[in-house]
Amino acid sequence: MEIINNQITPDKLKTMAKNRFGNMVKAVVDIENKTMAVDAEFHSDLEGLMLQNSSKNENLWGINIYPELEDSDRIEFDSMINLRPAQNNRTRGVESPEIRGKIISIVNKLVQK
Repeated sequence: MEIINNQITPDKLKTMAKNRFGNMVKAVVDIENKTMAVDAEFHSDLEGLMLQNSSKNENLWGINIYPELEDSDRIEFDSMINLRPAQNNRTRGVESPEIRGKIISIVNKLVQK
């Protein structure tokens, strides 16, 4: 598991993907701090790492990154940690277009082109 504050290369993400799931890396994005944690078997493990590093639960969203794809196509909004009825998110996806936009922007800044 690793917290990304600056940038990560697509090649490093591809290596992580091959070592764990084949073509995908699990990630948790902090939309307030504009950071993300990557490379764990479960989003909940990444969420725990982020919480230990000053993130707040309401700002954390789970995604899957497909490093072989480009820009927003590489992001899949699907995680059990996204189930948050108190925040009006009743699915494993991210229902708010505003939050999805923030996540896409952060991932695109943190993953080198």
